[in-house]
Amino acid sequence: MSIINHLHLYRGFGSFVKKNVVMIIAMIAAAITCFFVPPDEAYLAYFDVKTLTCLFCVLAVVCALKNIHFFYILAKKLIQTFRNTRICILALVYITFIGSMLIANDMALLTFLPLGTYVMVSTGKGKYMAFTFIMQNIAANLGGMLTPFGNPQNLYLYTKFQIPTMEFMGIMAAPFVLAILLITLCCIFFVKSEPLELKDEETHLPVGRSVVYLILFALALAIVFRGIPYILGLIVIPAVLIFMDRKALKMVDYPLIFTFVFFFIFSGNMARIDAVRNLFSFLLKKNTLLVSMLSCQVISNVPSAILLSQFTDNYRQLLLGVNIGGVGTLIASLASLITFREYSKYNKGKTGHYILLFSAFNFAFLAILAGFSLLFS
Repeated sequence: MSIINHLHLYRGFGSFVKKNVVMIIAMIAAAITCFFVPPDEAYLAYFDVKTLTCLFCVLAVVCALKNIHFFYILAKKLIQTFRNTRICILALVYITFIGSMLIANDMALLTFLPLGTYVMVSTGKGKYMAFTFIMQNIAANLGGMLTPFGNPQNLYLYTKFQIPTMEFMGIMAAPFVLAILLITLCCIFFVKSEPLELKDEETHLPVGRSVVYLILFALALAIVFRGIPYILGLIVIPAVLIFMDRKALKMVDYPLIFTFVFFFIFSGNMARIDAVRNLFSFLLKKNTLLVSMLSCQVISNVPSAILLSQFTDNYRQLLLGVNIGGVGTLIASLASLITFREYSKYNKGKTGHYILLFSAFNFAFLAILAGFSLLFS
């Protein structure tokens, strides 16, 4: 093999690792625990197949809708009606907020961050790009907390503890409303009410595909809400997409699914190590909400949910903790890494400023939401 081929291979591997750092870490962590708990039949009980199936079904359909620019076109139509910078940024943030409830936080960001870039660049409002990205990121992490499928950790906890849907939404309702209020106030306070012009371009949705994909999306949601057996979705959704959009099946975030698989192994093994089980059980009995929020800051919210769920039945505080804990450090949520990556593409040399601004807003949100939840949970 030539030196050039070796370089291409090295760069490709490096790019893969950068894009999937959390999955790689999860794989290494799982492998290490296998030395302490050698593989046996008990491993089969680690995997929550329904969570993995629901995640795959939702991601596959969202990719199909994204390929016909469904969410982007609807959002762009809405943005084009505004002629004011403050209202336009609020609309971008609200769209991301609502989108995270329907298509999960990472997909909402991948769909609507490019729209934020388009608006800021085409209207000459680049000075607001960092702020807009940060608010969209916070909106994606906190907007998704209301619904069982809004954040990956929600889907897992909702399934594992068989939480009734209305109870789930009731637990998250108060911090959800507070998050909306905080985001709105930030946009009003930090963005000036300036005139803005955005080109009105003709865009059309393919009606037939849109209808079919929306039916599949409804099917995926019915599986999440336990309306129909998950095996049905695992058969129907891939079968339809094979004929209508094979690319969507290739675009599914498989590293995210494998991240769940590796963390199932890691957390399952950790729960079988006496010293670890005793330590986490002790800490979580002291304050499940606080421990889960702090855990997110170090190992992110999805692995925190999977790991800590092995040591406590207090799903109410755990659910609050791993959702509120999604704001804070850059690694508190996988979605935050997506936002940072997208911002870095268009703003090389400005990442230091972004991280400072990101940290200021995120830790402020974390402090307010944590204080509120600790007082009233």
